[in-house]
Amino acid sequence: METSTREPRTTPVPASALSLHDAALAMAGIGLSAHDAARALAQAIEHGELHANVKRWASEQWEGHQLPGNINPQETFIERCDLEAWLAARPRAPDA
Repeated sequence: METSTREPRTTPVPASALSLHDAALAMAGIGLSAHDAARALAQAIEHGELHANVKRWASEQWEGHQLPGNINPQETFIERCDLEAWLAARPRAPDA
């Protein structure tokens, strides 16, 4: 039997927070794919535009698409109020 080498999260996650993955899924409903939304969130975190409790992967741990900064989308958390403020400040695409 194989055991997991992943360390348990030591910081409690507030009920008012979403994982980056869940935030990306919510954004996917506003004209982005979930992966494009996750990349936009990760880039905003990396550029200091969006505050988050970040957990990073080692490069060799990645499965699937990698995000900027090796951010782990399941274990990086964003407060809902910070996400809403960031979304409100983003430029809107012109309507077609």
